Amino acid sequence: MLTLNKKPMNTMTTLSEVLNHLQKEGYTTDFNLKDDCLECARNDLKIHPEEFVVDKHYRFEGPSDPADAAIVYAISSIKHNIKGILVNGYGTSSDHLTENLINALKEKDQR
Repeated sequence: MLTLNKKPMNTMTTLSEVLNHLQKEGYTTDFNLKDDCLECARNDLKIHPEEFVVDKHYRFEGPSDPADAAIVYAISSIKHNIKGILVNGYGTSSDHLTENLINALKEKDQR
């Protein structure tokens, strides 16, 4: 089941549908989560918490298995002129993240 942070989305129910939709909106970079930043291996870019915002996030909850749960983040950085996607499982890597990165992954208004 998909729940959007702002309003229900009846037309997109799968992770792949959301990813395709975001790519059409220009979120074309794949971000990886590091301890204190987001990383884009394709262009060797590291984006720190003060350099990006979460524009939207989509939460997927598995019907019976917590391992099926995931969050898709639509992220933009004005400083680096980049828009991308981070897909992360619930809690799978949050133990080692810095507090600044955890706070930055909460959706905010543009800085």
